[in-house]
Amino acid sequence: MTQPAPTPGVRPLVIKLGGEVVGSGEAALLAGDLRTLVAEGARVAIVHGGGPQATDLQKRLGLPTVQIAGRRVTDAATLDVMKMVLAGKLNVDLCAALLAAGLSPVGLHGASGHVIRATRRPPRPYPSAGPEPVDLGFVGDVTGYNLGLLETLWAAGHVPVIACLGADAAGGIYNINADLVGNQLAAALGAQRLFLVTSTPGVLRDVADPSTRLTRLTCAEARAAIADGTVTGGMIAKLEEAIAVVDQGVGAIHILGKLAAGDLVRAVREPGSVGTTLVA
Repeated sequence: MTQPAPTPGVRPLVIKLGGEVVGSGEAALLAGDLRTLVAEGARVAIVHGGGPQATDLQKRLGLPTVQIAGRRVTDAATLDVMKMVLAGKLNVDLCAALLAAGLSPVGLHGASGHVIRATRRPPRPYPSAGPEPVDLGFVGDVTGYNLGLLETLWAAGHVPVIACLGADAAGGIYNINADLVGNQLAAALGAQRLFLVTSTPGVLRDVADPSTRLTRLTCAEARAAIADGTVTGGMIAKLEEAIAVVDQGVGAIHILGKLAAGDLVRAVREPGSVGTTLVA
């Protein structure tokens, strides 16, 4: 069922879902919360990844998963896997969960109305991979978005659901990190909020103790937490990327973990009640 058009002038909400979320029962719980937000006039765009599912399919197909400095090398066979997983099964399943919740989702990828414009990433050095440039294959960098298409969908009451595959003008398709797509889309839209829904329950002082969750960080506090070693591992890159997005005008970024029904709505209405909220 097509939903009523969202409230004009309301800044969008961008929600990035990791593959571990899309492939779990959390998708149905999130769909109910999204239905509440859309009914209140929110303009919502969803970006999703699918790394775990792609790795699993590669294994079942007998294809090696090659990573360099934590980044997936995407040869032609791997790109086919990404197309099948991201723009295929996961996008369809996520749209189906939203449909069941009473929303009107529209599944998209870079070649859908050129919603994600991209170019192939040239070889470059990566930290921990040595000084020589590395070619990651069919991996892309975002050059722009078709924001007009998103506005058209919102005006008609739809929810864009975007798989993180970009396209160039010649029809080349590229695998792109979902955090990168979500962050840059939020910046391009001047989004009110960006929600990063992952397997991590927020920024923790002690990664082994969820009770040490930091509820709210300014960008200055986040930089200090990185510098003094409070934040470690993969959260460093996530925070650094989030800081850059806030600096580009996004109102706030919420790093959320495993969610229960109602948690996303609470994160919108009571920032810091769930996960960690990063503000300027």
